[in-house]
Amino acid sequence: MTADPVTKVVIVGGGSSGWMAAAALSRVIGKLPGFSITLVESEAIGTVGVGEATIPQIIGFNRMLGLDEMQFMRETRATYKLGIEFVDWLRPGHSYVHPFGTYGLDMLGIEFQHFWIRGNELGDTTPVDAYSIAAMAGKAGKFDWPRPDTKSPMAKLAYAFQFDAARYASFLRSLAEGSGVERIEGRVVEVHQNGETGFVTGVSLDHGTKVEGELFIDCSGFRSLLLGQTLDVPFKDWSRWLPCDSAVAVPCSLGGRNEPLTRSTARAAGWQWRIPLQHRLGNGHVFASEHMDRAEATNLLLANLDGEPLAEPNQLSFKAGHRARAWEKNVVALGLAAGFLEPLESTSIHLVQSGIARLLSLFPDKSFCEVEIARFNAETDREYADIRDFLVLHYSATERDDSEFWRYCRNLDAPDGLREKIEMFRSSGRIFRENNELFTEASWLAVMLGQGILPQSHHPVARVLDDEETLTRLAHIRGVIAQTTQQLPTQDQFLQQHGGVMPAEERRIA
Repeated sequence: MTADPVTKVVIVGGGSSGWMAAAALSRVIGKLPGFSITLVESEAIGTVGVGEATIPQIIGFNRMLGLDEMQFMRETRATYKLGIEFVDWLRPGHSYVHPFGTYGLDMLGIEFQHFWIRGNELGDTTPVDAYSIAAMAGKAGKFDWPRPDTKSPMAKLAYAFQFDAARYASFLRSLAEGSGVERIEGRVVEVHQNGETGFVTGVSLDHGTKVEGELFIDCSGFRSLLLGQTLDVPFKDWSRWLPCDSAVAVPCSLGGRNEPLTRSTARAAGWQWRIPLQHRLGNGHVFASEHMDRAEATNLLLANLDGEPLAEPNQLSFKAGHRARAWEKNVVALGLAAGFLEPLESTSIHLVQSGIARLLSLFPDKSFCEVEIARFNAETDREYADIRDFLVLHYSATERDDSEFWRYCRNLDAPDGLREKIEMFRSSGRIFRENNELFTEASWLAVMLGQGILPQSHHPVARVLDDEETLTRLAHIRGVIAQTTQQLPTQDQFLQQHGGVMPAEERRIA
């Protein structure tokens, strides 16, 4: 016999995570008989708003919601993103791109990197960026949509967006409310629980309204009001691997290069992000408070802006890690309420998106079966750990020893999974994607090479081609990529051609 379906969903908190959940649930489940979604948020409680850069999975989410891409670009002041440029991470003066998409061409049944490694042995030291259309187009300020049905390098391209997170939330709010989601303004002052089961039954707001529900989605940010404070789910602290615990963020006017890339620049005790939007630049400095005080970190950020500051710096404190269980009883946490991993690889919004997808896949009935909850939590744990390992790679594989912070990072005891990946790659150039983890083989290749991890060998099949043929093929691949890049429109030209440019009269508004 089937248990009664959940029909009353309450989302506590707005921002990107709350309105992403509201829009997705209303789109997928909202037409069920008697189904309702209520979102409670308070305008008096600010949002963090650092999730402006995304990864390619956001495209699937937007399409699932039925969003028109050009309307989305206009409404959120978005730009395209072809990857992340890492500056000074290996050592001062060095840079590389972690691009979206793949490198070169696989040949003779093995991955391209083995031929690139063989080429290095033969004296061709061309950086691996030259074999990525995303890296080359990104650095040249070019963009066009992928063409998957062609033999062009554009078939290998993937892309994401950089957008104003507050505008994205507002855009999704309009969509969700148009699909029947009810928004209630108010600050939660009390959480009610069933005396026997401990399940959350409702929340009371500061103006006296009580909102009852059956499934509660905690999007309350770092407070983790329902999952952490009410249900007392403990927090897994990963600060020994990711020691940055503070950030300062500030927007500034447009200036400098306007490439479709997010930039991360290593600093003495952390790193600085730069995210170009159509109307402004998003900037922030993530740092370890043990190695730099807040005033110094703020001054360092302000001294390295490409434009004039448009607001007072926003100060943030956090701890890397996540809740031991993202789903407890009838509460599912998304976004910062579930955990925080610094936005070095632009995964913040993706973690919200993947949590929503997981919830839709395992959407409960009123029995709240433990099997589904356990599955949700296991998959969430694995995803956080996979991303953690990828972030730790950036810190631990470095030549920098110019500050106490970087000396600490160089001596990190890497998690087992990361250590095994590094040893495998260093030994033979092989990369394995475990359990369909978020980051692909190409992503691991980009960052391991970019952070100075060089393979000592390669797959033996890479020697099947003679030396001249190997070098000729490598030259041909990068030549085609260079020629294709040259023919692409600039990002600005592309947006103009396809109607994605924000209204001209609003371009000056931050």
